Amino acid sequence: MPCRKFKKSCVQKGICDIITAEEKQTPDEIGQEALKARVCELIPQVERKVWFGRVITEERKYNVINTEQAKKITEDYLKTQLESMENITYGLPEIYDRYDIWNVPVLYKKEVIGEVAVDVYTRDINSRMSSDIAILQNRKQRIDKGNVITLPKGNRKKEAYKISPLGNMLLKGRSELVLRQLPEQSIDMIFTSPPYYNARKQYSEYGTYEDYLALIRKVVRECSRVLVDGKFFIINSSHVLVPRASRNESSSRIAVPFDIHQIFLEEGFEFVDDIIWQKPEGAGWASGRGRRFSADRNPMQYKAVPVTEYVMVYRKKSPVLIDYFIRNHPNQEIIQASKIADGYEKTNVWYISPARDKRHPAIFPKELAEKVITYYSFQNDVVLDPFGGIGTTAKAAAELGRRFVSIECADEYMEAARADISDMNTFINPVTFEYHDCSGLKDTDDNRRYDLYELVRMLEKMNISREEMADVLCKEYKVRLFENKREG
Repeated sequence: MPCRKFKKSCVQKGICDIITAEEKQTPDEIGQEALKARVCELIPQVERKVWFGRVITEERKYNVINTEQAKKITEDYLKTQLESMENITYGLPEIYDRYDIWNVPVLYKKEVIGEVAVDVYTRDINSRMSSDIAILQNRKQRIDKGNVITLPKGNRKKEAYKISPLGNMLLKGRSELVLRQLPEQSIDMIFTSPPYYNARKQYSEYGTYEDYLALIRKVVRECSRVLVDGKFFIINSSHVLVPRASRNESSSRIAVPFDIHQIFLEEGFEFVDDIIWQKPEGAGWASGRGRRFSADRNPMQYKAVPVTEYVMVYRKKSPVLIDYFIRNHPNQEIIQASKIADGYEKTNVWYISPARDKRHPAIFPKELAEKVITYYSFQNDVVLDPFGGIGTTAKAAAELGRRFVSIECADEYMEAARADISDMNTFINPVTFEYHDCSGLKDTDDNRRYDLYELVRMLEKMNISREEMADVLCKEYKVRLFENKREG
């Protein structure tokens, strides 16, 4: 027992030293409560990594037993391979015990350009599991030419933690226009389920699928502006079945989540997780998919009954780590109160029954919103739903001690949300909100913003092919394209 206490006290002191060095502050300046919370949070992680590595290296009698040895072997190897070692550094080596190697990240100007695998027994380089030297050289050249944009690290100025000034709001109007009225970086988390593309005509209908994706892109772009850097946008969507026009034609499915995924990447988000929302088997038969096969059982007619939807998790790109928001929150009591209790979802498959409400044909269950809000935000954060519907996200946010901003353009859905949230307001648990009718906002030519994707769509509607567009661009930027190709 004394040995255990000694080990823990040593680890704790080491973490304190690391934290105070990173913050460039004394423990008193950081605050004892904040420091204690940070230490308690890191001890299990550090102990697990330190003692796991120690046990593995001792039990298997490795000849490379620590990170410094792995870095030294990597450096000696790269000195014989690279043209120059200037600005070359290394990330944190990790043991891949399955392959008995140390994996050493190689950085150039603080950007990862590859990895080197060191055999733990022979001390040789495992070339099969290491990045090719030619690729390392090529990535160095790209960074030097400015073809890779790197985020500043280390020497960035410390910004004050952003606390949103927004209160609870229900905003009526078109989401892509209403969002422009919100301040930059005033939202802490976004969770939404956009209208299904032409799935139910009484719910939503668009001229073309491209029109639908164009709307999603506009909303995602405006959401990126109002979302705090480094925080999360979670979106629920599913594939859509397009019915056949006649018995001589077949139905088709559109992989909507995959197209939306590409939009998020292009709009400056990084992909974090794909969560599968699985419903009971009976929930999928309503789509009609799979009935023909169930009756005939002919090969090639098989179609799986859809019982899942995607809950895709994205993070707005930022130079700060997620840990920054935990350590620097000005109210550490909120951090502690936001801790997630036992019984949380441990895998990316969530079993949740669908919800129904006569007032809306396509709502998602409040349980889904509750899980997302709990896992990706703190209490008192502002949660946005740009396609608010009857206010499911807003109601879940209020019950979980978060603030909410819900945007909806349909009168009947907005009125349902207002009624439900008004009923939540009690003397013991007051829930107040502001309502603003923004339906008069127009997307005039003066404030309309175009991008490449929208321009391509507009030109295609004018019967201008993509080949013609490419020819024009090639002629306009011929010199630049030629120089870039020659240098690359």
